[in-house]
Amino acid sequence: MNAGKPWWARIPDPVVDAVVVAVAAVDVLINLGDSSRLATAATAVACAALALRRRFPLTVFLLTLPASLMVDIVFASFAALFTLAERSRDRRLLVAAAFLFAVASAVPWPLGNVGSHERAWTVIYFLYTLATAAAPVLLGQLVQARRDLADRLAEIEKAREHERLLHSQAVLARERAQLAREMHDVVSHQVSLIAVQAGALQVAAKDPDFKEGARTIRSLSVDTLDELRHMVALLRASGGRVGELTPQPTLADLHKLVSTSGIEATLTGELPSVIATPTQRALYRTVQESLTNVRKHAPGAAATVHLWHTGDRFGVTVTNNAPTRPSLPLPGSQQGLVGLRERAELLNGTFESGPTPDGGYRVTLRIPTDAD
Repeated sequence: MNAGKPWWARIPDPVVDAVVVAVAAVDVLINLGDSSRLATAATAVACAALALRRRFPLTVFLLTLPASLMVDIVFASFAALFTLAERSRDRRLLVAAAFLFAVASAVPWPLGNVGSHERAWTVIYFLYTLATAAAPVLLGQLVQARRDLADRLAEIEKAREHERLLHSQAVLARERAQLAREMHDVVSHQVSLIAVQAGALQVAAKDPDFKEGARTIRSLSVDTLDELRHMVALLRASGGRVGELTPQPTLADLHKLVSTSGIEATLTGELPSVIATPTQRALYRTVQESLTNVRKHAPGAAATVHLWHTGDRFGVTVTNNAPTRPSLPLPGSQQGLVGLRERAELLNGTFESGPTPDGGYRVTLRIPTDAD
């Protein structure tokens, strides 16, 4: 903590106070001479009071004024005036203190022995002493400004450190949210396909061993989806809105996605190839999540993926008809729809999903063209 301070700033305060009192005492002994008992007492009080100058700067300064009036000393009042200037922010008080010091030093003692010739020298000595008093005042104010600047720099550094900490936490949260979204979009898509295919094999298999193997695969896939759902929920709890990672799927990958979806699906329409990568990815993930939901919750249903483009908007609509057989009990948490809605909001678009009158389901993503 003290390594960056100059050597004089590392000296303990009691040692500094003892040196100040000692120097003031030497100044008094040199100039005391044959002074009265009252002057001796005043100088003794002034020197002793300097030990408390840090706690009571104004009081200590006032206690040094009688000594400056009776004896020709300057160090005690200068030390007290410097401490007062270092501690106080009242400029008018400092001006008044310098004025009082100049008056106490310039006025002859005893007061009744002032002649006409001495009055002129008193005024001259007053002006000289007042100018001299500016030195401890300005030096004290300089020390105060330096201390304030050091405190301000420490606050700025602390604020920057806090900002760096918040930034690192925000980056970590975004990475967690992105990881959660990727796990749900990619991993759950593949695992749910495995579960569906394993369930179909379990129903169609004749051999008991083959049927048991398909059942085991389906059971493990369902458990994996359930664990994945909990993991995604934990990651999303500390995540936020994020950007995109590379490499990213594009519209060119939609044909493969539809053909390998494991359901009867048709891709219609087309979109311009100049659409930005984040937008293409949002469209791809919408189709991927929709087809996954059809496999999981609408067995035997056929789906239609329609890409469309109007004057100010473009998007995709995925529609499936009613299921033809009961759905398998696969876990679901609606996180996929939440992620699709977040993707749409990131692109200033809208996301809608809901059942159709014929018992099917429809998902629509709309993105304004100016978002591209």
